[in-house]
Amino acid sequence: MPKSSNATEIREVMKNEGLRITPQRFAVYANLLRREDHPTVEQILEDVNADIPIASKASVYSALTILREVNLVREVLLDEGVTRYDANVNPHHHFVCSDCGAIHDLAWETFNCFDLSQLSDGLQAESYEVTVKGLCQSCQ
Repeated sequence: MPKSSNATEIREVMKNEGLRITPQRFAVYANLLRREDHPTVEQILEDVNADIPIASKASVYSALTILREVNLVREVLLDEGVTRYDANVNPHHHFVCSDCGAIHDLAWETFNCFDLSQLSDGLQAESYEVTVKGLCQSCQ
């Protein structure tokens, strides 16, 4: 996954995943690669259409679904009923400021590995993610 928003790199990554590159898919993926704020569909739509309206809410949802299916973006569920999106698909955790709502990525290594064998009988863990809530530096 490219960390830059270089158009050539983005097209190459999308082509390598077998995706047809539509203006909407390209715009949605490029937008997410530039962001670290874990936006909602509405925020992505507003950003993508800021200069020239090219996308509908349905086309943004469609682009996100396809990008998620090929593991170029992931859904992040940090607030009840709010789905956010992240182009950082590498394992990591999140910090959410309880005052301003800012979301920050935390390195996977931030926490020691949990002993998932200690789960109740009949439960088998496949993955885990930690969400830490508190005050960011700006709100302290």
